[in-house]
Amino acid sequence: MTDHRSRRRTLGGIVAGATAGAGVWGTIKRFRSQVSDGYDVAEVAVEGPITREGSRLPSSRQRSIPADKVVGEIERADDDPNVRALIVKLNTPGGEVLPSEDIRIAAERFSGPTIAYATDTCASGGYWIASGCDELWAREASIVGSIGVRGSNVNAKGLADKLGLEYQPLNAGEYKDAGFPLKEPEEEDQEYLQGIVDDYYETFVERVAEGRGLDEETIRETEARVYLGTDANENGLVDELGTREDIEDHLADRLDTREVTVEEFEPQQNFLERLRAESQGVAYAFGAGVAGAVGADEEFRLRL
Repeated sequence: MTDHRSRRRTLGGIVAGATAGAGVWGTIKRFRSQVSDGYDVAEVAVEGPITREGSRLPSSRQRSIPADKVVGEIERADDDPNVRALIVKLNTPGGEVLPSEDIRIAAERFSGPTIAYATDTCASGGYWIASGCDELWAREASIVGSIGVRGSNVNAKGLADKLGLEYQPLNAGEYKDAGFPLKEPEEEDQEYLQGIVDDYYETFVERVAEGRGLDEETIRETEARVYLGTDANENGLVDELGTREDIEDHLADRLDTREVTVEEFEPQQNFLERLRAESQGVAYAFGAGVAGAVGADEEFRLRL
């Protein structure tokens, strides 16, 4: 009985002391992980095009998880008392702007060490996400970079003319139909749409500069190029080169433990979500599916 009460007093002292300090949650996590035989590192994957709904490219087995579900898994890992560190596995060509930003914010808010790990490809939106992590690791042959923004729309005015179709606009607001496929392209519209792309690009550069500790001009000088992991490491876009095992060894050192055990936090999709992902993938393949729309008509789209 005395030992039992003693253990309770010891635990109460630890919790009370942690409550008085700024690192209360981290302290509780460390204590519980020491007495647990389970995992102590969470891995959340961002694979495929980054979209709000998730997608899968035709003729590909790779299906992306909806961005909101990725955010949910990161938050679930942060709430898990066993989890002391987070690995964000990245294999993505990029995608929508705001979903990428949502995942970046979730990684940035995680209360512990965070390592972004580029496997095959960490481009554009993937790099945006990585800028919210403490470190970015890659393999020597990984493809990394593409810090840029692309806006696109398909103009079908010529085809409409051949078919005898005439566009008769009924708009309120000068730029409401900017980028509309059946409208004759106008210089003012192009300048307006280019301005939106430029604004997103400046935000991208600022995010990367702040998160990765790089000079903004250095980022702009990449001109949205992609690099092999070795070159990305040399120019500062990647912190370290290594395998998954190397990352685990590194985390063990950071967490002051002999070794770490990684648990994959993988969200589940129901039938309707998988069906929606298939249709999103078809749209992506035709250049229209992974962008954040500007305006309710969704003729002009942005993609990281």
